[in-house]
Amino acid sequence: MAGGKETPRQKMIGMMYLVLTALLALNVSKQILDAFVAIEDNIQRGTVTQLERGNAAKSDLSAAMMEATNDEAGQQKKAKIKLYLTIIEQIDKEAADVIKFIDDIKLDMLDKAKENIATVKDNDEKAVVWKKYDKNNPLQPTRLNLMAVNAKDQFDIPMHEIVGSEISKLDPSKYGKKLWEKYNNFRAKVVELAGSYKEGESQYKVKTQPINEFKSNAELNEKVKKMITASGNKVNKEDVETLMGIYQELTKLEFADHHEEKHIHWMGRTFDHAPLVGAIASLSSLQNEILSARAKAVNLLKSKVSTGQYSFNKIIGLAYPETSVLNPGDEFSVTVMMAAFDSDKQPQVKPGQGTISEIKDGQAILKMRAPNNGEMKITGEVGIADKMGNIKWMPYESKIQVATKAGAISLPEMSVMYTGWKNKVVPVVAGAVSTDINVQGGSKEKASWTDTDGNKFEGYYINVTPGTRFVTVELMGKDKEGKNNNFGKFKYKVKPFPNAQVQGTTISKTSGFKAVVSLGADSPFTGVQFQVVGGEVIAGNETQSFTGDRVPAAAIAKIKAGKKVSVDVSYKRVGSNEVKVATATLKVVN
Repeated sequence: MAGGKETPRQKMIGMMYLVLTALLALNVSKQILDAFVAIEDNIQRGTVTQLERGNAAKSDLSAAMMEATNDEAGQQKKAKIKLYLTIIEQIDKEAADVIKFIDDIKLDMLDKAKENIATVKDNDEKAVVWKKYDKNNPLQPTRLNLMAVNAKDQFDIPMHEIVGSEISKLDPSKYGKKLWEKYNNFRAKVVELAGSYKEGESQYKVKTQPINEFKSNAELNEKVKKMITASGNKVNKEDVETLMGIYQELTKLEFADHHEEKHIHWMGRTFDHAPLVGAIASLSSLQNEILSARAKAVNLLKSKVSTGQYSFNKIIGLAYPETSVLNPGDEFSVTVMMAAFDSDKQPQVKPGQGTISEIKDGQAILKMRAPNNGEMKITGEVGIADKMGNIKWMPYESKIQVATKAGAISLPEMSVMYTGWKNKVVPVVAGAVSTDINVQGGSKEKASWTDTDGNKFEGYYINVTPGTRFVTVELMGKDKEGKNNNFGKFKYKVKPFPNAQVQGTTISKTSGFKAVVSLGADSPFTGVQFQVVGGEVIAGNETQSFTGDRVPAAAIAKIKAGKKVSVDVSYKRVGSNEVKVATATLKVVN
């Protein structure tokens, strides 16, 4: 731009443009670097918030242990809190180790950049270190003032000290590989510690596996859920979502493409050509994530212990229909709510009716007996003790509708029973979980069938004893307690099964007659079939026998057309060996 055969004036103009471009580039670079400084400051403030959030929950547990009473329930609560505080101490130890390691990386890079890290002066604009790491407060990271850093744009040191000389692989002697291992080890430890404890008779245990490869957040979520709920783990179902969240928030995609480079580690992608202040901000972000996970784990454990006058550590969902007695097809409302209770203080109840059979999971179970009919109102008082032992009593009220015991027998085909036939019976009762029948004058067999309209029935076949004039059916129902109730006796007349009729009115001198018998179109019975086995044709004084269901034309060869003959058809009902005779008068036709 300023060389070649250009005139001195053109060279001067070109040189001015070059200087202007350089100044613009420097200005943009400075803005970017200052942005990293602001990001770091915000991260450090957020880190303090996460630290205080976890500390507050930890302090609440300690206070609750001090306030616990000395009775049996109080001692059990103290033991529970002590267990959780021990777990939290282990989590804090793991977190502090990573926090200190990351602090050491930041300070070492600043030192190699010739920055003054020996001077520690809070809120001094010229001091790089405002607050030094304190082993007595091991979870508090070093407070840095990156605005005072002179080598903000130092690109070589972060890459060299964290990754190494090649972006394609992590140098095991550098910080990156060690930090990756520490970070992922903390991820495993915090989830395993927060999810492994004893509560009552239940011993929960969580073991994690490293997950650092996934195509999407949805796939990561599925992998983590499968790992947490694996058969080898015994996880409290109330903890699953929180444990999954902690693990996922600490999970980073280990290898991915980076510009033209393929399969580059997360450390390489993060610190490649990163300015010093940008690298420090990235490291501070890891510390923030560590303390955020720690706060969630501490609060998860705290949630299992009540820490206030009327605080609660368990919740359950409840649903109550507006009435406990409904007819088929009735529209009704259901009230749904969430109830919270203190597993360390079970409720006390003064029942107006019934007796207390059990108190657990924040609920008292009352046993009572319903009246013979009508409506029953249930009243009483329920109370819970505060941390001072004072009981707050609240009234409760509910009601139930008492259904009158009733039952009925439905005969789908008719209102009488027949000998020689499997009478179909469907028992129906209200207020019972199962039904049964006892039969006097016959026998029963469990059955199911479908009618011609496609309706399905569950009931019994009743076979009437031959010679019986009446059949009595006793209807029984078993309630939810397993007790049998009698719903009445039902008496039925007995009739013989109807005889079949010959179908047809004429017989041909040419083709004879196809003998068919049935109960007729008006019969209520379904599925009844008959077999014709033979019979006789009576014409005048002559009688001629036939076999099968075909009456031959030869049997009426001497009979003139227009005359009438009598036919006795012998038949059996399919399923029965009894042979019966149906008689018909047929007109002779050509």
